[in-house]
Amino acid sequence: QVQLMDTGGGLVQAGGSLRLSCAASGNILSFNAVSWYRQAPGKQRDLVATITSSGSTNYADSVKGRFTISRDNAKNTVYLQMNSLKPEDTAVYYCNAKQYAGPQWYNYWGQGTQVTVSS
Repeated sequence: QVQLMDTGGGLVQAGGSLRLSCAASGNILSFNAVSWYRQAPGKQRDLVATITSSGSTNYADSVKGRFTISRDNAKNTVYLQMNSLKPEDTAVYYCNAKQYAGPQWYNYWGQGTQVTVSS
């Protein structure tokens, strides 16, 4: 059973930084992609950033240039470095891992970590 543990959230002032961690119970490279999503109160869950098993990265337009997704293979952990935080970044952030085991895709979620940015 794959488990993802999201940590690193907290309260920060606008302009500050936080680093989120997503620790996997197994080999992080066994996932085709690991992503961070976020969900603000009353809103849908949105994709923030993705890193593929090959190391390619993609970002939502709203966080480009401010957030960086990275991976430590030895620690089976994916990080989301968030700089220049804005109040609109306030949300619960969830780690997601996708794994293809033909012919089926498997989708795993962390429990979420709250990020609150004060103005």
